Amino acid sequence: MSESIHIDGTTKEEKYLSLVPQIKALVEGEQDTIANLANITAAIKYGMDFFWVGFYLVKNDELVLGPFQGTVACTRIKNGRGVCGTSMQRQETVIVDDVDTFPGHIACSSASKSEIVVPVFNKKNVLVAVLDVDDDKYATFDHTDRVHLEKICSIAGGFM
Repeated sequence: MSESIHIDGTTKEEKYLSLVPQIKALVEGEQDTIANLANITAAIKYGMDFFWVGFYLVKNDELVLGPFQGTVACTRIKNGRGVCGTSMQRQETVIVDDVDTFPGHIACSSASKSEIVVPVFNKKNVLVAVLDVDDDKYATFDHTDRVHLEKICSIAGGFM
């Protein structure tokens, strides 16, 4: 897949290269998890212009909705269910080009067409959350998103 050029003339890679240092600066010195996750979701949503961006926090072997930007969302997701629960179960990034073809996809919004879910590990390498990013276009997410969103999740895991 070739690198797409955004309306403003920047590539996805260039946008992330600008976004990641901004996120590091946003959370530097702040220890409050909710405040940091809220700022990270806003930075990703508006920096990358995705449809929906949010964190689900691991609580009692399920995912519970945390800070997000976008339309209303599912509140709880069981381990292994949908894209988020699959990422939780596998403890790895999952990219889906067409959510309607993903077995057991949980449709929180019918406008969501593609999705990437990235696990967040704390300093002890324990899964503490997943970052869920949806877009209203098919096949939005690729290796570039994986690399940079995993960097962002590494930053998030550092204060959780």
